[in-house]
Amino acid sequence: MVAEPLIPVRQRRFRYPGPARTSDRAALEGILFAARTGVTWNTLPTAAFGASGATCWRRLKEWHEAGVWQHLHELILAELRAAGRLDLSAALVDSSHLRALGRGDLTGPSPVDRGKLGSKHHLITDATGIPLTVILNGGNRNDITQLLPLLDAVPPIRGLVGRPLRRPRRIYADRGYDFDKYRRLVRARGITPHIARRNTGHGRHRWPVERSIAWLHAFKKLRLRTERRADIHQALISLACSVICLRQLILN
Repeated sequence: MVAEPLIPVRQRRFRYPGPARTSDRAALEGILFAARTGVTWNTLPTAAFGASGATCWRRLKEWHEAGVWQHLHELILAELRAAGRLDLSAALVDSSHLRALGRGDLTGPSPVDRGKLGSKHHLITDATGIPLTVILNGGNRNDITQLLPLLDAVPPIRGLVGRPLRRPRRIYADRGYDFDKYRRLVRARGITPHIARRNTGHGRHRWPVERSIAWLHAFKKLRLRTERRADIHQALISLACSVICLRQLILN
């Protein structure tokens, strides 16, 4: 289990230890099943994994607070870079909207879905579409407001001798990001912006990020937001990014 070294060890109490703690492997398998299939936590088949939905939810939250999912994602990114599979000569940004079934943190009226509550996934990838980070925000937030936060949220990527990489040389975005003010701010970070102008095409370099959004939404828990708590949904996003990166590492 790749995540095993990152999971904090919980010491069992010497006096009155209570029932044995469900194994981390069983909980992780249950979390992955829920993320892929979209089943609710209370309908997770406990007998199949040896962990209840409530236990999986608590473990997901506990490990998110301990930084396990973020550290796992950074570790796999480092391995991809060491294997020559990460291309930070350019970065691609895009966003996707998803319906939020209930009120919760980081939701808002969607301008593309008759004002119904929704959220947005703001994604930045390397030149080949490997996800570097995803930001969750309300469905009413303009894409351009998340361009600089996305750039700043790219983690330091190790894997080779020398300084960790954090900045791509170029960034590609569609015409939804067409604001000269932000072009100047991106250049101030030492990055060359390639942002499509309004009334033009979206650009031919962006298809890998659109494919990455499809990979992300193959996890049905991320296609439709059922979690009221933003931190739980963000934990599922980070876990999905790690799985996507791991697949790229193994398959290529």
